[in-house]
Amino acid sequence: MSTKHELILRYIEGLAVGEKISVRQVAKALSVSEGTAYRAIKEAENQKLVNTIERVGTIRIEKKKKENIERLTFAEVVNIVDGVVLGGRDGLHKTLTKFVIGAMQLDDMRRYIDAGSLLIVGNRHKAHELALSAGAAVLVTGGFDVADEAKKLANELNLPIISSSYDTFTVATMLNRAIYDQLIEKEILLVEDILTPLSETITFSPKDTVAHFNEVNRKTAHSGYPVIDRNGKLIGIVTSRDAVGKQGMDLIEKVMTQHPITVNGKTSVASAGHSMIWEGIDLMPVVTDGGILEGIISRQDVLKAFQMTQRQPQQGEKIDDIVKNQMKAMSDQPQNVEFTVVPQMTNQLGSLSYGALTTLLTDVGNRAIKMHKRGESVPENMTIYFIKHVQLGNTVTVEPRILHMSRRFVKVDFDLFSDSELIAKAMVMYQLFER
Repeated sequence: MSTKHELILRYIEGLAVGEKISVRQVAKALSVSEGTAYRAIKEAENQKLVNTIERVGTIRIEKKKKENIERLTFAEVVNIVDGVVLGGRDGLHKTLTKFVIGAMQLDDMRRYIDAGSLLIVGNRHKAHELALSAGAAVLVTGGFDVADEAKKLANELNLPIISSSYDTFTVATMLNRAIYDQLIEKEILLVEDILTPLSETITFSPKDTVAHFNEVNRKTAHSGYPVIDRNGKLIGIVTSRDAVGKQGMDLIEKVMTQHPITVNGKTSVASAGHSMIWEGIDLMPVVTDGGILEGIISRQDVLKAFQMTQRQPQQGEKIDDIVKNQMKAMSDQPQNVEFTVVPQMTNQLGSLSYGALTTLLTDVGNRAIKMHKRGESVPENMTIYFIKHVQLGNTVTVEPRILHMSRRFVKVDFDLFSDSELIAKAMVMYQLFER
C-alpha cells in the first residue's frame, strides 16, 4: 500500500501546471489531516513540483529536467529577488528562457526581447508595455510601481510583473548566482541518475523457492536480488551465499537477509558509495520514503559514475575546483604537489584555511594511491598538525607517503613545506573502492 504522503505527492504531480493549491484543499480532497497535507506540500517543494510565494500562495510548476536546470520559473524569480507580484499571477508557473537588462532606447530594446524573456528595468512605463506586448515578463527594480494599463495587460496575457526593491545590478547578480548554483547542483550525481530501474531489476517474492532462485541465479549470475511483497515494498535481499546448502523447496522468506541497507534516489552517489564500502556490500536497493522498491545500484555502477564525473567538464566552479586548479605536480617527483595560496583559499586572517588544506590533502592522497595502480578511494578520517600559518601568495609543497596499504584501506602521511620550512603534518586514512 502507498503511504498517505506518496498519495498526496502523486495527487500534486497530477495537477495542471499553474494550478494553485493549499493545505486545506489537499486535506479535503484526499481526506487527510492538514498536518499530513502540509508536510507533503513541503516535500513537493523540495522536489521542485511546486513553488510557494508570499502573499500569492503555492503554485504547481513544471518540474525541470536535469539538463534544463539552468532555467528558472517566474515563481522562483519572485523568491530569489524578494519580489512582489503586481500583475499576471496566473503566469508565475511559466519558465523564462533568458533575462534582458533594459539599459537602452526603446527601439533598440525590441531586438532583444523575445516571448518567454524577463525584462529587468526600472520605472520606464513604455518599456513595461513593450515587453508584455512582445510576450515577455517584467521585473521592475528599485521598488517602483507600474501603470494600471500595464497591470491590466499582464493579467490578460498571464505574464507576471514583479517588483523588487533591489537595484538592477543586484537583481542581475542574484539571478546569475541562482543559475550558477543550479549548474553546480546539476553536476552532483544522485543515485536516481545511475540506478537500474525496477522494470529491469530481477526481484523475488517471499514465497518463491530456493530452487527457483538457483535457476535464475545460474542464468544471470548477479550478486544479489531484492525481495518484495505484492505491493512492491522491499522486505529483504537474497544472495547466493544465503541459498548455499539450503533445500530446493525452502522459501526465500526463510533464507533472505531481512532489513537490508537501502538508499534513496536523492542520495548522492558519493554517499551511497561510502556506505557500500563501509558495509562491504556489492548491491544496494533504492527505495522511496515509504519503502517501495524503485531499482538497484551496484558497486560497478558507483565506480563507473566516479570515473565519469572526473572526466566531465565542470560548468559551475566550486571552492574545490578553485583549490584543485592551483595544484601542479612536480616534474622530478610526480607524487609531490606544489600550490600557491590564492585569496579564495584563505581565512579571515589571510592565512591558508583549514577547508582548503583538507581539500588539497585528500586530492594529493588520491593521486598518490592511483599512482600505485589501485582503484578509487574516499577519505575516512584525517589528522592535521598546523606548525606555522601560511600567508596569501606563499607557495607550498605537499609530499605524500603511503605508510600502509591493505585490501580495503590505505594510510597516507603528508609533510607540507613552505620556503623549505615544515609548516604542517597530516595523516589520512582512505577506504579503497575496487570492483
